Amino acid sequence: MKQILTLAMILMSTLSFAQNSSQAETLLNEVYDKTNSYENISIDFKYSLENTAENINQETRGDVVLEGDKYVLNILGVTRIFDGKTLYTISPEDEEVTISSENTDDVNTITPSQMLSFYKEGYTYAMDIVQNVRGRKIQYVKLSPIDTNSEIKQVLLGIDANTKHIYNLIEIGKNGTKTILTVNSFKTNEPISKTLFTFDKSKYANYYINKLD
Repeated sequence: MKQILTLAMILMSTLSFAQNSSQAETLLNEVYDKTNSYENISIDFKYSLENTAENINQETRGDVVLEGDKYVLNILGVTRIFDGKTLYTISPEDEEVTISSENTDDVNTITPSQMLSFYKEGYTYAMDIVQNVRGRKIQYVKLSPIDTNSEIKQVLLGIDANTKHIYNLIEIGKNGTKTILTVNSFKTNEPISKTLFTFDKSKYANYYINKLD
């Protein structure tokens, strides 16, 4: 009898986990489909970095405009322009422009163009806690890397249950570092310049151009 009860508990646990995973995947796909339907997205966000062991606690603000795979990201005084093929990192402080291809092979980096789709490969999902944030119901989904060698321990994605928009993204590293990106404003289908994602070399005539292979 004890063996039968144990087997029943294992089966119930397995079915519960499968259902939980399926619910999480369904929610993530709803978020992806919703955001992918917009022509463009403009996000103002708060970015914080915490590591208690190293006594690190940094906070800054930034903004990003996304259109398909293209984006313009402003953070920490640096502008990153990705035109779909080439990434231009512009640092006014250093008077330098670094030109490279976006490294989409690095599973330990979630880039702006991957923010809405990174979960599709390399992660398992599970529904997590629900929080009430100033009257908004935020449903968290926990993502765990399949690769045991990943520097990421887990990612928590907070989703507004009503709008299906991302509220925040919490990335927890195996070294204890926690990075949190919290969306302050989320605008869609804004009028943007046709040249927004085009790097204009003439604006940086006095800058050092660093081309990477």
